[in-house]
Amino acid sequence: QESAQTAVNAEAALPSWRDGATRKTIIKFVADVTQQGSPTYVPPAERIAVFDNDGTLWSEQPLYFQFFFLLDQVKAAAPSHPEWKNNPAFKALMANDMAGLMREEKRLLPLITAANSGMTVDEYDRTIRAWIDTARHPKFNRRYTDLVYQPQLELLSYLRANGFKTYIVSGGTIEFMRPWTERVYGIPPEQVVGSTQTITYDVRDGKPVLMRGPKLDFIDDGPGKPVGIYRQIGRQPILAVGNSDGDLQMLQYTMAGTGARLAMLVHHDDAQREFAYDRQSKIGKLDKALDEATTRGWTVISMQKDWAQIYPAAKP
Repeated sequence: QESAQTAVNAEAALPSWRDGATRKTIIKFVADVTQQGSPTYVPPAERIAVFDNDGTLWSEQPLYFQFFFLLDQVKAAAPSHPEWKNNPAFKALMANDMAGLMREEKRLLPLITAANSGMTVDEYDRTIRAWIDTARHPKFNRRYTDLVYQPQLELLSYLRANGFKTYIVSGGTIEFMRPWTERVYGIPPEQVVGSTQTITYDVRDGKPVLMRGPKLDFIDDGPGKPVGIYRQIGRQPILAVGNSDGDLQMLQYTMAGTGARLAMLVHHDDAQREFAYDRQSKIGKLDKALDEATTRGWTVISMQKDWAQIYPAAKP
């Protein structure tokens, strides 16, 4: 039953992936693990696929999108903080001086903390939803959730149609992603692994609430990713997709298991349709992981060559 269905899905699947080695590798891998009776067969419960988010499922330039949100929160909180007006980081932010902002990173962080803590998780959730619905990217003037990669949306659907469970494993925070990942990617909140904020239980006006603290208590990046996977998923993935050195350990951990496995890296090499960056980039640096992909024979996805379309068509 399963193998026949895979063959049917494969023809129609992944329309935004150009025919070539990368698309063939994906389709062969899915066929291998879903073919009952074959030595490479993997039972559905073990078909775990993990995806980074920033730069893997949606764009991440000129800044991580969550960072744009945090900065907008600082602007919104400014009237309550007249003492900020002499802070060089705040001045740079209000002048949209990104270079100045990066130079003043240490002075910026306390502002971000102040503007983003002290509320309940539900209040914060509403703030994120409102921002996601209205904020626009400085280059493309589209909502951030419109800047997801069409080929990856197709890949997520294709994997799920073939019995995979798809997870996000991101350095972004779970509370920033969970309000919209199900609508945008079909990935429910309980399948989103990310960095976490300190959260405490409290009772306000007789109602139980969860309060956000000012500090991160887990950073789901680099060597933290396999830890996050173990803690929250409890199974070793058989497929991992990333795009930067922060994903290297997740790919290593995925490939360390037995049986059929696939590791892929998105290479941002399309300045025309998106952005081109790798070894020198401050955001989404791809250096060590690119070398390791070459050495170990992992799949490197070229945006320019492999993807016929980058973003979904703009909605009217």
